[in-house]
Amino acid sequence: MQIVVRASKEQKEEWQNKNAVKNTAVRFIGADEDLFSGESDDVYFDLLFAKDKSLAANIDKPVFVHAVAELLSELPYNYIRINAWNGFLKREVVEIVASEKNKAVAVQVMEQLGWKYIFTADIRGMIGARTISMIINEAYYVLGDNVSTKQEIDTAMKLGTNYPYGPFEWSEKIGLYNIYSLLKSLFVEDDRYIVAPYLEQEVMFNSF
Repeated sequence: MQIVVRASKEQKEEWQNKNAVKNTAVRFIGADEDLFSGESDDVYFDLLFAKDKSLAANIDKPVFVHAVAELLSELPYNYIRINAWNGFLKREVVEIVASEKNKAVAVQVMEQLGWKYIFTADIRGMIGARTISMIINEAYYVLGDNVSTKQEIDTAMKLGTNYPYGPFEWSEKIGLYNIYSLLKSLFVEDDRYIVAPYLEQEVMFNSF
């Protein structure tokens, strides 16, 4: 099986640190390269997926896309969602979303790679990204109320929950705008996901 992966430097490193499997050729490309240029490629992974730039409805091969906020109904039929936020490929179990038609090929690819995986519901944010985003959002509520500092909140969360990162460390690793965008899309469906004012303020300040 030949796999081509479009990824950032950090995503590539996380991928390469996972268990390697024989007979699986993986070719990494950068953001400016054409993901679908190789006719002999069997599977595509677009970990830099941007819906407005990366859709290729004429490709009749499985395409795994880092589409945390999009639903399968918004993507071509052969697309499979994967959570590849920075830090998430390091996890022992990879979270994916596939239609019933594509589950068999998703299993084949995951087993070929030797990755542990779990199928999750086709919801925005899947499970992991929703959970982390809510934790970060709550941390910004605490910060906005002047209860504690970022460093103290990170330390408390790591000591109290045994998380590898605190909420603010997670936000830096993932990118605060990514967290903000997911929360905004989730808020459309459920007002529990209203963005903390201090988080929104920080995103707006850093965008200028």
